[in-house]
Amino acid sequence: METLNYRFEQGTQRLKASPQVVGVVGSGNLEVLIEAADLAGACAIEITTAAVGFGPIWEAVMRDFHQRWLLADTRISINDMGATPAVVSLRMDQAVQTMLGEPR
Repeated sequence: METLNYRFEQGTQRLKASPQVVGVVGSGNLEVLIEAADLAGACAIEITTAAVGFGPIWEAVMRDFHQRWLLADTRISINDMGATPAVVSLRMDQAVQTMLGEPR
């Protein structure tokens, strides 16, 4: 198992809903917990993954996600069992959409 941490500053969109979980930890999938948190305007992401050694790919996917949503004061926890970057992006977008009350 590997734990990766990312922090993105200067977000503009704040989420106010209750914490939400999307996805299911299982073979080739992941779960995402997203919640509002007082982080001085930052978005903090912690990833626990069974796929060791993919830090640069995770960083690229997280940067792309942050550029799409520009979240502020948001904590995201990801438990991964080897999901592909496309599945990671899908689940993270679902988590934000759930917090915003948008249809999936």
